[in-house]
Amino acid sequence: MSQSLRWRLGATGALVALMTYLTIANFVPAETRHNHWWLPNQGIRLGLDLQGGIHWVLGAKLDVAIEHELDHLRGHLADQLTEEKITPSHLAIDGQHIVLELATTQDADKARTLAEDTRVLRVSKAEGTKLELELTAQWMKDVREKGMAQVLEVLRRRIEDPIQGIQDSVVTRQGEDRILVQIPGGQMDRARAREMLRVTGFLEFKIVQDQAPTEDLLRAKYKDGLPEGTVIIFEREKQSNRIVGAFLVKKTADLTGDYLSDARVSTDRTNRWIVSFSFNSEGAKIFSELTEKNVNRPLAIVLDNQVYSAPNIKERIGGQGQIEGRFTSQQAADLAVVLRSGSLAIPVAIEEERTVGPELGADSIRSGLRASIVAVLAVVVFATIYYRLSGVYASVALGANLFLLLGIMSMAGATLTLPGIAGLVLTVGMAIDANVIIFERIREELRSGRTPRAAVATGFNKARWTILDANITTLISAVVLFQYGTGPIKGFAVTLCIGILTSVFAAIVITRLLYDIWPGDRRVAELSI
Repeated sequence: MSQSLRWRLGATGALVALMTYLTIANFVPAETRHNHWWLPNQGIRLGLDLQGGIHWVLGAKLDVAIEHELDHLRGHLADQLTEEKITPSHLAIDGQHIVLELATTQDADKARTLAEDTRVLRVSKAEGTKLELELTAQWMKDVREKGMAQVLEVLRRRIEDPIQGIQDSVVTRQGEDRILVQIPGGQMDRARAREMLRVTGFLEFKIVQDQAPTEDLLRAKYKDGLPEGTVIIFEREKQSNRIVGAFLVKKTADLTGDYLSDARVSTDRTNRWIVSFSFNSEGAKIFSELTEKNVNRPLAIVLDNQVYSAPNIKERIGGQGQIEGRFTSQQAADLAVVLRSGSLAIPVAIEEERTVGPELGADSIRSGLRASIVAVLAVVVFATIYYRLSGVYASVALGANLFLLLGIMSMAGATLTLPGIAGLVLTVGMAIDANVIIFERIREELRSGRTPRAAVATGFNKARWTILDANITTLISAVVLFQYGTGPIKGFAVTLCIGILTSVFAAIVITRLLYDIWPGDRRVAELSI
């Protein structure tokens, strides 16, 4: 055996052995792997259709985005009217319109011009000094698209959060205003998952004007009614939802969570769970000025109109703070995820919900394995009978190909879906197909009178480009499926991409290596093919 052949045999054998070692993780229980340091920890992940889980179709309430945009434009228009020294008698939002009433027709004409100059508002109705404004069709479309993009980004960051999110989940768009969410396995119970969708994460900081243990005690202090521009909000006990405090605050926030840059779970000196947060540079400046002006007054930290904490401001606070409450570790973690995800100003509703049981997934796995084993055995029997020793070589290469495929998927932490199992079966056929091309080319060379050694060399050389052309074309299709597909389609594309690469390697490298071992340089009368 030549030195070159030894090196090739050693390198190829080491690679196959390594991939076989990584493949073991998929057939050993997780508890056993964790208890033995010498076993690989990471195996192939299973998709929703194999391990069960939650399937949602969510509807985004994009009309809210239109209302928010109109409210912003209403404020902008009010500022412009003030600059023109025009005081409207009425300026408000009515559905998806801005209703504007002016004192004179001249003021109405100026207001119309100001509105149309924005290029995003148009007059839908005009009656004397009363105008109704609406968004232009193009701007309304843009607002809805931006709103949908915001919902998708927030949900993806919330559900796929790298610290406390859900691995292997799917969040993707369906149509104009729907989102598909798939949460595999038992990584999150349905109630907690629903809570993460329900909580919008709209964080506000408000200086407390007054407080009392209950709403009745607080209202009793104001017999003539609450001061104008104020509202009562509550702090509730997390487990029982019982009110533990009532706070009088302004309706408008002194500072919102839009300036937040990060939020993380930690513990205080008494080992209670808290959520630490930090502001960006602009938010830090506002927060610093706010706390400096209100030393010794309570600051309510409000999430979705519920007080999570109302500590006294002891001194000026810079760009970092914390939310204290009666949190469990899980509640604190969920709150941190919500805050890191930002404000989900556009609500979503579950329009379709399906739960895939683990028993169905287990049955799919058993059926898929059975189909794969039958396919492999059928291919091995056919190849051995039809191509004799060369068929055995193809079978060995096929086995090595499967270990390479599973090992690479395990190493990469790829997700296996039911279509992915179909990709495995397809890979078996493609792997033997490359060997068939090589064997038939070798047979042609033998029939033309070449010696077995020359026929093998020429057969591999001439078949190589045919194999590469066919597989590169399939690889391009698989890449397109991965790029534009979602969920199970991506699972199929991943398996197919890796399978194509390992199939080509097994056919061109491993099968050729076996021929170099036998017959190698030996002069044989005929080739077993």
